[in-house]
Amino acid sequence: MADIEKTVIIGSGPAGWTAALYAGRANLHPLVLAGDGLTRERMPGGQLMFTTEVENYPGFVDGVDGQKMMAVLQKQAERFGARVHNVFVVRVDFGARPFRLWHVNELGGEEEKLLQTQSVIICTGARANYLGLESERRFENNGVSACAVCDGALPRFRDQPVAVVGGGDSAVEEGTYLAKFASVVYLVHRRSELRASKIMAQRALSNPKIKPVWNTVVEEVLGNDNTGVTGVRIKNVQTGQRTTLECRGLFAAIGHTPNTTFLEGQLELNAKKYIVLKDPFRSWTSVEGVFAGGDCCDPVYRQAITAAGMGCKAAIDAERWLAEQGIL
Repeated sequence: MADIEKTVIIGSGPAGWTAALYAGRANLHPLVLAGDGLTRERMPGGQLMFTTEVENYPGFVDGVDGQKMMAVLQKQAERFGARVHNVFVVRVDFGARPFRLWHVNELGGEEEKLLQTQSVIICTGARANYLGLESERRFENNGVSACAVCDGALPRFRDQPVAVVGGGDSAVEEGTYLAKFASVVYLVHRRSELRASKIMAQRALSNPKIKPVWNTVVEEVLGNDNTGVTGVRIKNVQTGQRTTLECRGLFAAIGHTPNTTFLEGQLELNAKKYIVLKDPFRSWTSVEGVFAGGDCCDPVYRQAITAAGMGCKAAIDAERWLAEQGIL
């Protein structure tokens, strides 16, 4: 019979590596199923693997490349005994302990392999929703972003015009934040009024730096490899007229999708598919022995530092729960 793990961490990134660090120091010998890198959803290290400038994580005075940061966190977790398999979990069975997890192998094949564990920590993160334009992908981290709090204060956007796509609360929040740094913020929305809450919409529209661009969609991101984004080609959905909007950045603010598809029917998820935590101060999910941390259960902050803190909590909760079960 295959060995039964004490704890398995699904996902990497700041939450996963921090959970692995704490679990390793607690002598849980954690196994991290980090992803296999075939797609963004499956990338070991999470979304920060696509971020070239991280300036808001404590300890890095001059900022740090996202990939380098994830490599450092992984090495620190491995120093304390964390084991890492670059595999992608495709389904789980949380109906009884030991829990069962199925993953595809490290070579990207489709053959499913089974492992069993007494506890699980889920840190699979969430991915930003983009427009799906080829030009958008080309200029990602070179003027295209999905996080104003992460990137808005960067020198490339200071005192420069930027555009935000979206009309909900997220778009209004992004635009209001960017208005602190940018010379002007164009709020591009396909409708003639915002979907955001009235008080947030009024606050944004009363800001002299925020200029709405109604009934409009972005068709293409413009720029070059040296400068990055220089503008966007937009289309009025009512008149069909196409124009160019000069800007140095494009921020997609059309929501996030948590990486939780494989958990449907196994854990309680909310309407937007985020994992529901049973206690706002703990990492407990709807299944005893299954814990969660990071963006897969955080629709509000979605920052590297908050994800790391939640990963810490999840590991501590798992350790205490395993001790109560007499497993340690």
